[in-house]
Formats: sequence, structure tokens, C-alpha cells
Amino acid sequence: MKALFYTGTEETQYGDAPEPEPGPDDALVKVEAVGICGSDMHAWHGHDPRRVPPMILGHEACGTVLEGTSPGLEHGGRVVVNPLITCGACEYCQSGRSNLCQTRQLIGMEWPGAFAERVAIPARNLISVPDGVGPGVAALTEPCATAWHALALAARAAWRPIPECRALVIGGGSVGLLGGLILKAWGAAEVRLAETNPARRETVDAAGLSAFDPIASPAADASFDIVMDAVGAVATRAAAIAAVRPGGVIAHVGLQDWAGEFDARTLTLSEVTFVGVYTYTDTDLRASLAALGDGRLGDLGWTEQRRLADGGQAFRDLHSGHCSAAKIILAP
Repeated sequence: MKALFYTGTEETQYGDAPEPEPGPDDALVKVEAVGICGSDMHAWHGHDPRRVPPMILGHEACGTVLEGTSPGLEHGGRVVVNPLITCGACEYCQSGRSNLCQTRQLIGMEWPGAFAERVAIPARNLISVPDGVGPGVAALTEPCATAWHALALAARAAWRPIPECRALVIGGGSVGLLGGLILKAWGAAEVRLAETNPARRETVDAAGLSAFDPIASPAADASFDIVMDAVGAVATRAAAIAAVRPGGVIAHVGLQDWAGEFDARTLTLSEVTFVGVYTYTDTDLRASLAALGDGRLGDLGWTEQRRLADGGQAFRDLHSGHCSAAKIILAP
């Protein structure tokens, strides 16, 4: 089969790859669409020691079942892939928080990823796609679930219901944009999105949200009940802490920088809740797929689809900032 390999820092190669070998409890899925995640870009930049080249990245995938079955899914069924592989037996898995499983693994990291024509995955990790939902929409399920999970945690920690909250999202990639659209769908009193790339700001505005340049016009200090940091850099953490109101919530999703100064004093004196967010649960994935499919999050016209064979150029375009789309989706 053909696949797109991450071969070194800022390098990819499209070529032949070994066929996946599903185990007895696995399914073989023909990939129809797969998104380029910010974590794939992080690896491509050489900043993720967990992803060692040469390897096949990609985990935001949907496709059709070629081999193996899962409850409710037959051969040829259309599915979204939950890329997070967990033990299924520990306290976290049994209590519905499988994203915290201490033996968790991810396709595109410990397992071969979905930038390929086919991928093997445990059959229990497949979610049926509703009729009428195309691959370009279904492939957004994973980033949508990341945002959904973050905001569900933030809503639980907030003192006021979402319709009474002013919200700030930092970062106009797919997770940030989807986060803003989720907040809007949930009825937030105000949603603003900070994005430094002018082309991305136009995309955000076209999606029905209010985007601004945080460098030219920083958000007002202590003015937002909920802040979602979808970037996770030293500068964006500082901006989030400055923007959140006393008693507010910061949902920290991005992992661009893993270290750096952190103003714990301000968080403490203002009783700000800082919530670390890692991926999603199966419930988040299912809720996200339903919301994407029924139109609650808009027409989703802010994606761009390209051939998997052209994936190397897609990485370069994202790196250069010349791509206005919040998500590039590759089709094998």
C-alpha cells in the first residue's frame, strides 16, 4: 500500500509501506480521509521525541471496514477511528475516563498511523458514521472531540452556566475554531478568538466567529469567564492568565511548548481554575460526530482537502502560514 512517511525534521516521503497486520481483536480500515493535526506538525518540526522517524503519522481518520467486526459494524461499514488505544480494564477505562489510562497508546505514535491507504486498529475503537455524513466531515471528529472534552471540563468547573459566560479561545486551528463553534452552539454570551495569522482570522470570521489579532490588540485583562488555550505556548499561557477573570477557568489544550514560566501566583490569588486537557473519551467522540453531522457547528466550509500523495506540500504550506484553512484533510 501507499503511505506518507515522516522521515526526519521537516521531511516526508510518499511511497510503499508494509500492509498492516491486524491481530485477532483488530479491524482493518480503508482510510477515506485523515486530517493533519497540530501534533503531526509538532513531530514534523522535530519537537516530539515520542514520534521517531521513519514512521507513519496521522490519527484523525475515518474510513470503511475491510476486516474484523465491532458491535453494530459490519464489513464495509463506514467508521470514525478512535486513535487512542487503551487497556479497557483499569480504573480509568472502567469509569469512562479511558483517556487517562496509564498504558494508553496512539496510532501515529506507538502504532502506525493513518497517513496510509489502510490502518489496523482494535475493533472496539471504531464508531459508526451516520448516513449522509461525508468523509471530510467525519474526519473532523477527533479534533472536535478534543475541543468538546476541554469545554465540558471547563463548563463543569465554571461558576456560571455557559450562556452567562464570556469566552476567549486562543488559536484558530481546527481545535480552536471548533472550540469557538461549540461555545457558540452551547449559547455562550460572547465568544472571541485570538489568532495571529491574518488568513486564519478571515477563515474564523467566515465561520461566524469574532477573530482578532492578539499582538496588535490584546484581549482586555481579567475579562473572560472561560479561556481555552488551543496553542499551549509560553506566550499563550501568559495571555490566558492575563485574560481570565478572578474565579474563571482556563482549559489548557495545546502542547506547543512543554516548559516555561508559569504565573501560579496570579492563579492562586484570583482563584482561577487551570484545567489540563488530554484528548477525549469515547462519549466525547460520539457527541462530536453527532454535532458535526447534524449541522450544529455550521457548514464546516473552512477545511481544505488534498491527496495523500501531496501531503508533503501540505506540511510545508502549514509551516509557512500560507494556508488559510483551519484543517487540511488528506485523501489516499
